[in-house]
Amino acid sequence: MSLGTALSNPNSLISVPFLPLSSAEAFPMSKCSFKMEHPLERRQAEAHRIREKYPDRIPVIVERAEKSDVPDIVKKKYLVPADLTLGQFVYVVRKRINLSPEKAIFIFVKNILPPTAALMSAIDEDNKDEDGFLYMTYSGENTFGQL
Repeated sequence: MSLGTALSNPNSLISVPFLPLSSAEAFPMSKCSFKMEHPLERRQAEAHRIREKYPDRIPVIVERAEKSDVPDIVKKKYLVPADLTLGQFVYVVRKRINLSPEKAIFIFVKNILPPTAALMSAIDEDNKDEDGFLYMTYSGENTFGQL
């Protein structure tokens, strides 16, 4: 799938809205991660339901690294086409946070910087969490130092 197709077709990349599940919404400045906000059983049930309903999509949670200087992303849950590359997904994240072209962004999975040509399906297969979501962290600098 080309990036143009993924971005021009509203059904190809789906942003999943959050339902208020905790007090985190009342304190938007708090640094709670998705795992801290939602219990394991609930995350597992949601990921299972999503994967059953959308077998060609990957449920991804994207969060900013704690001390990063780039803007925070508003929507953290995404359903990503399995054949999208990490580079194409980085483009989506950059657009969501309105990052200027001269600023760098790094996306980490389990503190590792995967290759931009890697398919999201391959990254998911090797790195999905026990709850069924694929967790990614982004930063304006290579904070973890591993390639």
